Amino acid sequence: MTTWADVERESPLARTRRARRMGRILAETYPEAHCELDFRSPYQLITATILSAQCTDARVNRVTPALFARYPTPQALAAADPVELESIIRSTGFFRAKARNLIGMARTVTERFGGEIPRTLDDLVTLPGVGRKTANVVLGNAFGVPGLTVDTHFGRLVRRFGWTREKDPVKVEFAVAALFPRRDWTRLSHELIWHGRRICHAHRPECGICPLARLCPSFEA
Repeated sequence: MTTWADVERESPLARTRRARRMGRILAETYPEAHCELDFRSPYQLITATILSAQCTDARVNRVTPALFARYPTPQALAAADPVELESIIRSTGFFRAKARNLIGMARTVTERFGGEIPRTLDDLVTLPGVGRKTANVVLGNAFGVPGLTVDTHFGRLVRRFGWTREKDPVKVEFAVAALFPRRDWTRLSHELIWHGRRICHAHRPECGICPLARLCPSFEA
């Protein structure tokens, strides 16, 4: 059983080996792990991801069919009436800020990138409403470019696992990236998010049924 004292004594190599063992268990536990936002194009994915801030994927998936029917392209969204857009996305919360970001994102994509969602992190993070987390979601799931999606589940779990003590999402991303091969980053992101939603909950983690318990210093018998 791994304890916090063990984690404190771990060498970088030992931590990498433990993290990768846990990664293999996650892969076996969640072979079907995937992005749970519904999308058919990079434009749909970036739009859905912006909407998912402080909102469940299930709620976003109930809103996006009508949204994409009304605004099927970045050009259409760029020309959206803010009030009409707000009425469509209201149930996702923070709808005024999200509407501004969506219209701003679409206008920037239309004006700077010829209507195509950019394919690099540096370009993606120049879009309104898009930070590294959203950019990595789009890169990994729309373009097949490996990336780590550090959402609240991801950050909570990797700290509980003792992979890092960092709290800043960018520092967390870099710390975990150093533990795993780049090819595994997108898959690992999904697996951690699924595990956080299904077992390693924020307030009452189900440690008794967790397949990672023996390797996790936060295990509660």
